[in-house]
Amino acid sequence: MSNMVVRLIWLVVLLGSFPALSVADENTESSPVVSEAQSQQKDLSRLEDSEQQSASVIQSFDSDRSAKSALVAIEDQTKRLVMFFMGVPLLIFLIATAALGVAMGVYGKPVFVAHMVCAGLSLTLALGHAVVGIVWFYPF
Repeated sequence: MSNMVVRLIWLVVLLGSFPALSVADENTESSPVVSEAQSQQKDLSRLEDSEQQSASVIQSFDSDRSAKSALVAIEDQTKRLVMFFMGVPLLIFLIATAALGVAMGVYGKPVFVAHMVCAGLSLTLALGHAVVGIVWFYPF
């Protein structure tokens, strides 16, 4: 029942907006006719204004006056060391996941839970490693 009430209200609002729209159309039609030369001149001035605004926006990005963040202030040697310390356990977890998968698939060992835990940790470290690498080293 409430769905029907909502539809009726929507219909009343929609029908009520038609007179307002028709009045707006009449106001635009009754405006004086502007000559073509004046119209082109207004368009040209709008275009020049938009080009000037675009140029000022580009210039604001060109000159970076912001302070360097702590992420950028870290030395490259420290960044590489952090990436190494994330990469070593990642490789260990990948090798362990592969070994547990082989043990489970080839030899029939019941190590599914350990395999999935190592796979989840591998994925977590891989995503973290990728994000840190992109944030720190992508802009070169």
